[in-house]
Amino acid sequence: MAAADIGHALIEGDFLDAVHPAPAGDPHRSRLTCRNLAALWANYADLGCRRLVYTNTAGVLPSEEWLFTEAIGRPRIVRILLTATDATAEQRLREREVGSELDRHLRRSAFMARHLDDLVPPDTHRVPTDGRTVGDIAADVIRRAGWAA
Repeated sequence: MAAADIGHALIEGDFLDAVHPAPAGDPHRSRLTCRNLAALWANYADLGCRRLVYTNTAGVLPSEEWLFTEAIGRPRIVRILLTATDATAEQRLREREVGSELDRHLRRSAFMARHLDDLVPPDTHRVPTDGRTVGDIAADVIRRAGWAA
């Protein structure tokens, strides 16, 4: 998006609740995630940002929509799910993960792929990533989001 000069902010959802132990009264850290998202978005909005790329595996699920409406207001949400075959996902995890966490990541990845496939809303854009370059995938995402320059 930067290469196409499309203004945006990027927030990786996994980092919004990275604290141990979990806050009292918020065992799943969802309230903390919401507070941090609101704070970051307020700063980006003050800079004039009007587009947010929020990356998080579960972020496309309807059960997570409250997070955006509470933290941002009434945003226009475009759900985009990056997909890969099981073989591609496993290959990528084996290249990325080392040590004792690999098996847990493989199980979690397989579970979430099925979970997301079953639960994402019908208007979710599925973008296949197998055998594609990052630039090609990004161009597809930008087009489906309606953000083409």
